[in-house]
Amino acid sequence: MLILSRKLEESIMIGDDVVIKIVAVREGQVKLGIEAPKGIRILRTELYEETAQSNVQAASAQKSIAAEAARRLGKTAPVPNVPTAIRPTEKGRS
Repeated sequence: MLILSRKLEESIMIGDDVVIKIVAVREGQVKLGIEAPKGIRILRTELYEETAQSNVQAASAQKSIAAEAARRLGKTAPVPNVPTAIRPTEKGRS
């Protein structure tokens, strides 16, 4: 981990296109301003972890719902009528 000291209104660069600036310091709290391209997702760690946990729970629920539906049907869903590959009938043909 890199640890830097910055004063109010000072900033750091991450790569060529991300700037983190100290915008306020008071009562044991630091406020940061972040400039980054729209394609870069920026989340507080606690929100990132909460979102990741929610995604795991949702995926687990969807699997259990699908498994229950398959169990109730007693079999898997039928495969649509798709023609099989044509195989040569004569030896040596490919």
